[in-house]
Amino acid sequence: MYVEIAVCLPLSRSFVYKLTDPVEIGSRVVVPFRKHEEDGFVVGLRKDAPAGFEIQSILKVVDPQPLIGPDVFKLCRWISDYYLAPFGEVLKAALPPGITPKHVARNVEAPPAARTPRSDDRLLTTDQLSALFAIQETPGFHTVLLHGVTGSGKTEVYLRAAQHFLGQGKSTLILVPEIGLTPQLTQRFSERFPGMTAILHSSLTKRQRIDEWLRIRSGSIPIVIGTRSAVFAPLDNIGLIVVDEEHETTFKQEELPRYNGRDTAVMRAKFAGCAAVLGSATPSMESFRNAEAKKYTYVPMATRVEDRSMPAVEIVNMRDEYSGQGKPVLFSKRLLDAAAERLERREQTMILLNRRGFAAFLLCRKCGLTFTCTSCSVAMTFHKGIGRLLCHYCGFSKKPPSRCPDCNSEYIHYVGEGTERIEADLKALFPDAAVARIDRDTMRHLRDYQRILGDFRAGNIDIVVGTQMIAKGHDFPNVTLVGVVAADAALALPDFRAAERTFQLLTQVAGRSGRGSQPGEVIIQSYFPDHYAFQLATTHRFEDFYAREARYRKAMFYPPFASLAGIMVLDRDAGAAARLARKVSDFLDSVRNDSIRILGPAPAPLERLKQIYRHQLLLKSSSRPALHDALHRLQQHLEEQKIGPTKVIVDVDPISLL
Repeated sequence: MYVEIAVCLPLSRSFVYKLTDPVEIGSRVVVPFRKHEEDGFVVGLRKDAPAGFEIQSILKVVDPQPLIGPDVFKLCRWISDYYLAPFGEVLKAALPPGITPKHVARNVEAPPAARTPRSDDRLLTTDQLSALFAIQETPGFHTVLLHGVTGSGKTEVYLRAAQHFLGQGKSTLILVPEIGLTPQLTQRFSERFPGMTAILHSSLTKRQRIDEWLRIRSGSIPIVIGTRSAVFAPLDNIGLIVVDEEHETTFKQEELPRYNGRDTAVMRAKFAGCAAVLGSATPSMESFRNAEAKKYTYVPMATRVEDRSMPAVEIVNMRDEYSGQGKPVLFSKRLLDAAAERLERREQTMILLNRRGFAAFLLCRKCGLTFTCTSCSVAMTFHKGIGRLLCHYCGFSKKPPSRCPDCNSEYIHYVGEGTERIEADLKALFPDAAVARIDRDTMRHLRDYQRILGDFRAGNIDIVVGTQMIAKGHDFPNVTLVGVVAADAALALPDFRAAERTFQLLTQVAGRSGRGSQPGEVIIQSYFPDHYAFQLATTHRFEDFYAREARYRKAMFYPPFASLAGIMVLDRDAGAAARLARKVSDFLDSVRNDSIRILGPAPAPLERLKQIYRHQLLLKSSSRPALHDALHRLQQHLEEQKIGPTKVIVDVDPISLL
């Protein structure tokens, strides 16, 4: 007897081994591979071996019974086929790191007696009732795009829908884009469903992740909340899968195995024959297009609960501020006056700047030298708290020089601002105010996030400064002012999604204001106030933005009106990267049909990262099957040429083009 083994390495094909002991598909094994021992998964059984090869035997069967169930195994195979991801790497990602048969043997927890959810007698709005009807009353697999403005009560819809399916003996899976959003949502679900909720995300310790995974697998936990990797949760009899803030780019995994958690969740719902709900105040262009094409059921929720008004949005032209003061300014007078008013009224303020650090980069004003990373073609950011320049891509840091290393000038200028600078300036401007910062530098652990958000919710903090981490999912009733600083930054990125991401970020952070009894206000500072992303953000109407942006996407043949794939060619030598990229381009040109357009090859916008040079190609196609056929043929060609997937990375439905 022989078996097909998917080795846990970045390889596209499986390998045949002899089988000495009985084993099931999905079980982990250890096999000899290229003079090493490697972990792998049994992905197929066969009676004969391929001719002309010496077939080796499996060294060890790790799992007597497979830990990956048939439904998750099927999902992993789809991910491998669709995203051209190594099957063994996908299967490995479906299990908590470090789990062993001993963990499973010790876990004998049986499903407990039925527990009763706590009731909530609050009346639902008409929009909420419509959403529940669309989710609950359609049998089998269907996808609902729940387009609810911020504060419209989408979470309550999730709670009621989960309760409905729980009453039918079915489980619920809820995905959120970031770990920081799990505590608030978990609290809401734990209060409604005591003892019935588990969480899965990477901030848990290895042991905590294994324990939670085993609790879910035992059938004792019917509701799971987690980040994108929770899409593999070992739930049985799923009735509902929710993807909250479905537009967020963090649902896409950027390293192997590459997959989009949102789209994978929809496929899991399809395989399970259950309801999938995609919720957002600012849907992705792709999801809205699917609703427009009737692939998804579209449910709008256009009003806030208790008829609360949407916040008033004002755009401040920073060119006028510059003219008035004769120099660049960080805060407009309008924003500072509004913040002072909130402090007097004992209301709270949130300030968004989607760039961390103290200064964006250092510049020699005499010779123009910019201090860049030695390993990456990016400027290093100055972090005053640690007194060092830091590369946000590779982590390299160094002490800022007192003189220019090129011209020995002492005129070193700190250019641009980050959240650290904003925090320091606000503390100086409002010395009596309690100011806190939320970004990746201050949020080292989930407990840091919980502590600051808890203090803010309790009223112990007056002003919170943060990156996009503060922009979505949070509910602070006493926040009546949101300010956005340097709102133009994202528009300058060489990415066709720049306007969409800017609109989404502005709309989401604006929605943090006025969620309580007091009306909210939003002040956006911009040097380009006439850009449609800013103008349409003042209306809170995504439909108008979609119509405007769709014209551009159609004309330029970009998603959601074309299928997209990115190919990144990597090498430590710039010339070798360019030559290999040209060879990849020539092969694709020989196998493509007229439905596929090839852009490039060309150096990537971030040409060098971690001492690796990067050249990229972009493939657009009106036919997804044709695009996948070309990519699979490229994968086979690279394998024949013994060019590994660490040299040529294929990214299906890429989120970032940098």
